[in-house]
Amino acid sequence: MQEAAQETAQQAAQPASSLTKEEREAIANMSYEEARDRLIQAVRALENGGLSLEQSMHQWELGEALGARAQSLLANVREKLDAAMAQQASTAQTAGTQGNLQ
Repeated sequence: MQEAAQETAQQAAQPASSLTKEEREAIANMSYEEARDRLIQAVRALENGGLSLEQSMHQWELGEALGARAQSLLANVREKLDAAMAQQASTAQTAGTQGNLQ
């Protein structure tokens, strides 16, 4: 009974969403390319129209989640690139000097 109360409290803390747990998990495991392609599909579905309000909201929420996933993956890549560039710059400063031979 306590578990049900905790789950209800967790759901109340999260904004209402039409995305299922499975959809959120699938998005969290998508590659950048998958998220981008699915985002394009969601946008096209909205642009084409003909959806009910509920379907439109679902596509919008799907698009928001997919966009956030893609941005997160891009941010991770940017961090790695920045670290590699900083390492390269650090190595370049000592290249050809006596200090890097010791």
